[in-house]
Amino acid sequence: MIVYQEYPPRPALRPWLDCVWTCRVQTGATPLTHQVLPDNCIDILCQDQQDASFAVGMMTAPIAVVSQGLVQTVAARFKPGAAARFFQLPLCELNDGRADLRQLWGRELAARLGDVLWSEPLSNAQRVAILQDYLLLRLRAAPPRRQAGAADHAIAAIEAASGQVRVDGLAQRLGVSRQHLALQFRQQVGISPKLFARICRFRAASQAMQSMAGQHDWAQVALQYGYFDQSHLIHDFQEFARSSPEAWLTGRRA
Repeated sequence: MIVYQEYPPRPALRPWLDCVWTCRVQTGATPLTHQVLPDNCIDILCQDQQDASFAVGMMTAPIAVVSQGLVQTVAARFKPGAAARFFQLPLCELNDGRADLRQLWGRELAARLGDVLWSEPLSNAQRVAILQDYLLLRLRAAPPRRQAGAADHAIAAIEAASGQVRVDGLAQRLGVSRQHLALQFRQQVGISPKLFARICRFRAASQAMQSMAGQHDWAQVALQYGYFDQSHLIHDFQEFARSSPEAWLTGRRA
């Protein structure tokens, strides 16, 4: 059984966080596996098992999360490009992996967070509040906020277009070279602007497909979401979901 719930962030964290969330997984003797797809976000997760607190970097492929027994999680999901404010390192170093919060924030702060979260029985709302307290501490200790740069404007443009943009044209509109934009993305987002746009487009197409009834014309879906043809749509599903569109949709509705 999985119980997942999202909470809106506090006003002071809204420029940086998409949401704060909790998850309670309860299994029997058989482990439970669920698939997580790339979503262009970085998360901090704090779990009660072995006092684990870690950051999950940008994903370029799906991952299978295996849980057994009782696992409780409280987490924060950053908006694209916002996590750099909380981790003083190029975000490309976190791609397709996880980093212990003790390495990112220091042993003392990470240990204190884990102790406060799990040493006493607390409600989800209390744990959500505690995690946000620590994120605000980290935010206040960060260097002064920089002005919005090319990567920030590019993220907004790509998301507004659901990924249906050409990076060359976007860089030109922003008055920077494609190479400069790619470097900013590696440092502030983690992946290239082209891959970021592909994942945006894949997410838009896959989310829309779930609301469609009856048979699907995959060629029409590909056209609607900016794919060159049906084979390119299928290629993205194979890369980001390890499945064909039809098999993935069937599994989601099962």
